[in-house]
Amino acid sequence: MKPPHAKNGLKELSYYTRGVRQGDKRILAKTITLIESARHEHQQLARAVVSALLPDTGNAVRLGISGVPGAGKSTFIETLGTRLVNQGHRVAVLAVDPSSRRSGGSVLADKTRMEKLSTAENAFIRPSPSGGTLGGVAGKTRETMLVCEAAGYDVMIVETVGVGQSEITVASMVDFFLLLMIAGAGDELQGIKKGVLEVADAIAINKADGDNVGRAVEARKQVEAALHYLRPASPAWTPRALTCSSLDPEDDGMKAIWSAVLEHREIFSHSGELYRKRRQQAVDWMWSLVEEGLKVQLYQYPEITSRLGEITRHVAAGEMAPTAAAEELLFSLDNKETV
Repeated sequence: MKPPHAKNGLKELSYYTRGVRQGDKRILAKTITLIESARHEHQQLARAVVSALLPDTGNAVRLGISGVPGAGKSTFIETLGTRLVNQGHRVAVLAVDPSSRRSGGSVLADKTRMEKLSTAENAFIRPSPSGGTLGGVAGKTRETMLVCEAAGYDVMIVETVGVGQSEITVASMVDFFLLLMIAGAGDELQGIKKGVLEVADAIAINKADGDNVGRAVEARKQVEAALHYLRPASPAWTPRALTCSSLDPEDDGMKAIWSAVLEHREIFSHSGELYRKRRQQAVDWMWSLVEEGLKVQLYQYPEITSRLGEITRHVAAGEMAPTAAAEELLFSLDNKETV
């Protein structure tokens, strides 16, 4: 079934919302494509669709997963996701991939590793390019997550690539943030930014199997020692260091990780902190979109963009304070908006 013509606004809105609520994977994929589109008319419709579906969201477990290169994120997610599907859950995996600044393409090939999970009836995997901006991660992924929840998926897994600012961004949109690491690579904390450790609700040393079990246990002890020096994000939860082997769905470590996610959810739900956290995340999302929108508007006026180069050179040369430059640009934008 094809979507109605764009001029049939109500029919088109109904096509997407009805299809999503019915759990139609094809229409769900089309809805996400609509959300990711940069065309103005698509963005207008996408906002209407998300707003209409909003009452059907909010009941899923939202889990963010990141890790150092080679930590086995794809294998871990496939093993965990398959285990959850077999338990009766509906699992959606949103994989945020870095976009090429030169070509605009994204690195999506590693998602083919989740072959078993991708064919499961109650699983949905959507690799999405970040668009090269943190705003792309925060905006499109959040909307996609809401749409998948409205489609009936009760476990949302958001995977990110690398360890850095984008991981902190993703941590701000999920309930539980898991950081995957591996042992045997020297200093286990090397390359991990303090800010990422501070937002992790649990850190798992993956590939704790075979001859690597002993090294994984030692790495876990190092991580536990490091966590003692960090202030927990919430007084209700102390981040945990665990070991696991994602090669075995019945691995005790895999079971312990999911148990930690559920325990965290129960504690936060009972105390009301989950509700408060999600409300604050929604407000933070709004302001991130406002800031992004202001920047987009700034580039819409030739009179302003023509001066950007000159102002930037003055700032770089130390001839103009950044505060004064920013004020001048914002003042110019404000004058344009009020004309």
